[in-house]
Amino acid sequence: MAIEQIKMPQLGESVTEGTISKWLVSVGDKVNKYDPLAEVMTDKVNAEVPSSFSGVIKELIAGEGDTLAVGEIICTIEAEGGATETVEQAAAIPEETTAITPEQDVSNKARYSPAVLKLSQEHGIDLNLVEGTGAGGRITRKDILKVVESGQIPKATEVPAQPSKVETAVPSAPVDSAKPAPAPSIPVATGDVEIPVTGVRKAIATNMLRSKHEIPHAWTMIEVDVTNLVDYRNALKNEFKAKEGFNLTFFAFFVKAVAQALKEFPQMNSMWAGDKIVQKKDINISIAVATEDALFVPVIKAADEKTIKGIAREITEYAAKVRSGKLTGEDMQGGTFTVNNTGSFGSVQSMGIINYPQAAILQVESIVKRPVVINGMIAVRDMVNLCLSLDHRVLDGLVCGRFLQRVKEILENTSKESTSIY
Repeated sequence: MAIEQIKMPQLGESVTEGTISKWLVSVGDKVNKYDPLAEVMTDKVNAEVPSSFSGVIKELIAGEGDTLAVGEIICTIEAEGGATETVEQAAAIPEETTAITPEQDVSNKARYSPAVLKLSQEHGIDLNLVEGTGAGGRITRKDILKVVESGQIPKATEVPAQPSKVETAVPSAPVDSAKPAPAPSIPVATGDVEIPVTGVRKAIATNMLRSKHEIPHAWTMIEVDVTNLVDYRNALKNEFKAKEGFNLTFFAFFVKAVAQALKEFPQMNSMWAGDKIVQKKDINISIAVATEDALFVPVIKAADEKTIKGIAREITEYAAKVRSGKLTGEDMQGGTFTVNNTGSFGSVQSMGIINYPQAAILQVESIVKRPVVINGMIAVRDMVNLCLSLDHRVLDGLVCGRFLQRVKEILENTSKESTSIY
C-alpha cells in the first residue's frame, strides 16, 4: 500500500484557500475513488472534495474549521494498488509523531498564505502578535478576520525612548499581545435563541466584510416608468407559461436591459486589480438567489447574447438548483456585474454591497403604482427605482449616470411593438 496525499483544491478563480466545514469520513474508513471526503467552504462556494484514490483513510491532517491554502495537505490515504510500505517506514510514523512536543508544534506559525499576507498588510496587522489556530500554530484568514472585526489591531510595539525601559518592554511585548482581542461578549437571557453560524453564512459574512473594507462604495439611484413593460409582460405571461413551461418574470427584462447597457458602457463591466483596471470582455451577469438562511450568486454567462426568454429560463433553472442544493461552483464563477432583485420582497430603495471583486451592483426594487406628472397632468404609472452601488476606485458618477440613463431608456421603451422576447 502507498500513502497518498489529498490536497486542498482550487474551487474557483481567485480562490486561494478553503475551510474544512465538515469531514464526511473518519480515520480507518474505506473509500472508493471519487467518493466525497469533506465539505469545503470558500468565499465563493461550498463544495465536496472527492477522493483521488481507492483505499483507507490514514490521517486527517486538518480539523473541521481549519482554513488551508490551496495545495496544502488535508488528509492521507493508504491507497490500493500502490507500492508496499516497508516495516521501517511504517514504524517511523508513530515515532516521529510522538517526538513532537507542544513547544515545537508552532513551526507553521510563520507560514502565511497569500490571503493572510494581503489582509494583514491592508489592515496594518503585525502577524508576530497574532495567535494562529491552524495546524502547527499557523495563522489562518479566519484569525485575521477575527482581529479585524474586534477593531483592536495588534501593531508592532514601539520601543520607548528611555534605555532603562527597553530591556523590560521588548521581551514582554509578544507575550502580552500574542492573543487577539476576544469576540464581543453578548449576554444570553432566558428565552434567547443561539443560532449556530453555518458554513455558507460564514462565507457570506467574510465576502461582505472584505467588500466593505476594501471597496470605497458610492451610491446613486434613478426612477423608471415601466408601465409599458408591465402591460407587455402581463399580456404575454399566461401564453408564455403554457408554451414554454416556466414563468416570464419582470426580472428577465431588467437583466436583459442591463446586459445591453453594459455592452454600450464597458467601463461598468470592470474590476480593480491594484495597479490596473481590468475591463472584462464577456458580460456575465451575477444574480442573487436567496434561501431561508443563505444567499447564492449564480451567473448568467454571455447575457448580452441571450434573449429575454433565454434569460428567464436560466433564472428559473438556477432558482431550482439553489432550492435542491445542486448549484455548483462552476455556476457561480465568472460574474462581471451583479443585478439583485430586491423588489421581490417589497423593497423600494436599498444600498447593495458590491459583489467582490466586481465594480458595481444594481438593485432592482419593487414595481409600484405612483402618481406621476405627465404633460402637466397627474397619471397613475408603474414606477421602479434602480439603485446602483459602485466602486469609486473604478467608476465615477458621470459614466454611472449615463449607464443608468441608458438602462432607463431601454426599459421605458420596452413594448410589444419594439421588443421581442425570442
